Amino acid sequence: MPDIRVKICGLRTPADVQAAADAGAAYGGFVFFAKSPRHLGIDQARELTRNAREGLAKVALVVDADDAFLDALLAECPFDMLQLHGHEPVARVAEIRARYGLPVMKAVGIAEAGDLDAAFEYSLVADQILIDAKPPKDAALPGGNGLAFDWRLVAQRRWLRPWMLAGGLTPENVAQAIALTNARQVDVSSGVESAPGVKEPTKIAAFVKAATGDLPANVPILR
Repeated sequence: MPDIRVKICGLRTPADVQAAADAGAAYGGFVFFAKSPRHLGIDQARELTRNAREGLAKVALVVDADDAFLDALLAECPFDMLQLHGHEPVARVAEIRARYGLPVMKAVGIAEAGDLDAAFEYSLVADQILIDAKPPKDAALPGGNGLAFDWRLVAQRRWLRPWMLAGGLTPENVAQAIALTNARQVDVSSGVESAPGVKEPTKIAAFVKAATGDLPANVPILR
């Protein structure tokens, strides 16, 4: 099985960061969105990111952030990547990438085939694309809702940039999702929690193992 890179998102404590690194995750995600139970302040993030183990790529998840906030955040925290999870238009994505000189990942919500057009447009300017489940219209959060979408919509799809699969992934279903979509990167947040915003180290370890290990013979492949 090809190498699979895992992102554990919504890290809030030193123990969370340690668990992600110990499990072998490639990315650690830190959320800056006040409505999220995973929200961090800049002071909290400063300590977490400065003390994170070398080799864990630190990703700042922001939602329609302005330059003032990004300036303040990046002045204090050594992030390796910015994840834009709001309604940022293509021009704004390009602007942020040019202003800060960091790789940018743009999240795109998917509910039906037509939503995939946006992923292509963003791939023209972003370094990576995060394919996530589109949140319900009345949802308070743009992501981290534990919802999946029909993975067959992205089965064997290719974009101009590397992409990452998110949305409703768990230790129990991530191997199946990878087998169906041929994703080489996966993202999880609520799927490795015992309560909203509370990461469970054993679930983190189980998720990474399921994502990066060989697909068990008894995992059904939906076509």
